[in-house]
Amino acid sequence: MLVNITGAKSVGIDAVAVTVEVSIDRGIGVHLVGLADAAVKESLLRTVTALQSRGFHVPGKKIVINLAPADMRKNGSGYDLPIALGIIAASDQRQMPGLGKYIIMGELGLDASVRDVPGALPVAELAIKSGFEGCILPLNSAREAAEFRGLRIFGVKSLDEVLLILEESEDCSDYLVWNRMDLFQEDLPSGEEPVGNYVDFACIAGQEGAKRGAEIAAAGGHNLIMIGAPGSGKTSLAKAIAGILPPMTAEESLVTSKLYSIVGKRGAGGGLMRSRPFRAPHYSASMVSLIGGGSGDNILPGEVSLAHNGVLFLDELAQMPKSTLEALRNPIEDRRVVISRLKSKIEYPCSFMLVAASNPCPCGYYGEGERCSCSEGRVRNYLARLSGPIMDRIDLQVWMHPVATSSLIKKASGEPSSAIAARVKLAREIQKRRFDGEGIFTNAEMSPGQTERFCSLSDECNDMIQRIIDNMGLSARAYSRIIRLARTIADMEAARMALDTPDAVMRDRAPDAGPILPAHIAEAAAYRFLDRRDFGL
Repeated sequence: MLVNITGAKSVGIDAVAVTVEVSIDRGIGVHLVGLADAAVKESLLRTVTALQSRGFHVPGKKIVINLAPADMRKNGSGYDLPIALGIIAASDQRQMPGLGKYIIMGELGLDASVRDVPGALPVAELAIKSGFEGCILPLNSAREAAEFRGLRIFGVKSLDEVLLILEESEDCSDYLVWNRMDLFQEDLPSGEEPVGNYVDFACIAGQEGAKRGAEIAAAGGHNLIMIGAPGSGKTSLAKAIAGILPPMTAEESLVTSKLYSIVGKRGAGGGLMRSRPFRAPHYSASMVSLIGGGSGDNILPGEVSLAHNGVLFLDELAQMPKSTLEALRNPIEDRRVVISRLKSKIEYPCSFMLVAASNPCPCGYYGEGERCSCSEGRVRNYLARLSGPIMDRIDLQVWMHPVATSSLIKKASGEPSSAIAARVKLAREIQKRRFDGEGIFTNAEMSPGQTERFCSLSDECNDMIQRIIDNMGLSARAYSRIIRLARTIADMEAARMALDTPDAVMRDRAPDAGPILPAHIAEAAAYRFLDRRDFGL
């Protein structure tokens, strides 16, 4: 007897259907075919033991298990559950009329418990596109897709629960994942996630210029590098930036959640991610961990993709291996990363906001008077690690000097993150309305054509930026980034004016964006001091 069960495999951020075909006929032996990796082949022994633990027998006949399509490599332990169900159905030990209505994935324990598998969100999306009634997934995995209320998503903990659902002999609505969320006391309502360990801007003494740059970067999604002596507050400011970013839109949340679902890194809360990711890999991270990679068809996203729609913080940027640092060029520019192998090519989105920090020299105190013990050559060589092509892709370059001791002792409270976050949110609302239907969300994501359409300049602004480019010797890429940054500064000005209005209704509505003024161009260009021909030495 031949039985078909539908599973799935993640390819990039999407899933493709995998049909688990189980045939039992005269002969002997259990045969697994269909380009299965070691984890899938090991599933046979797990599956047989799990079936026997629940009183099922494995027929002493020839059992052929085919994972179709046969030309695509299958990996992971998620095919345990479909294989077990196929053996039960093909040997007529149970009647399961609902077997063809669901996509089924799950790892089996030796006691027939069902364990988590990655990729629940892409699987749920595939079920919708392919017309299935729903999915049967391990409980923790199913929680990721809890917001797909138009789909019957069952979260199960054992093989017995799966059989009860597929036999359709009684009402199993209690196993729908949104009816089982009470099993998790740590869950938050509506898929919300706990607030991260962010630093409040009010706790950062001084550094008003750097705070202004951080606010601009957050408002437009621009890349930022902070250069300064140890203890000047670079890391604290980077953590504070994560606390002023607005929640993700529904579209951003879905894509980001799918990336985390693929690698099995979803948090405790059910549903989609709401808070923007903040990734901070160590500077010794390998190129594969940063960009993504893997062998064969098992290509996983790296840190640049896990920071999609959020922040990628790279501390001690100048200490990173040169090859790893240079590999960031295309992801920063294209906002996607394409990983190619001999038989496969996978594309992952990586529209992140790069926040980097670095010391200016080996001792860390260049620019701080006599505290620096480095020679001119050592300083040049150290800064040379930050190559021109990488710095060209960073919109804001901020120099941070250590805060005076008197400012630290006084502990004067600055503007809190909540006030800054309100301006950032309103500036983002302006951009959201501007780019409606364009497929982007922030000014930093604009293509050259979009920059020309949405960033019109007056003759006075054109004359000013021409003089700046000629005097500083900037590249064409830097020219475009200055214009985009000026557009963000203009949006922030409009947001500030709207928040200052006494009309409460106007404060809650995104205002019209103002024009780009010469003052905005001048401020944007001032953040590119590392590009000057005569900088530093």
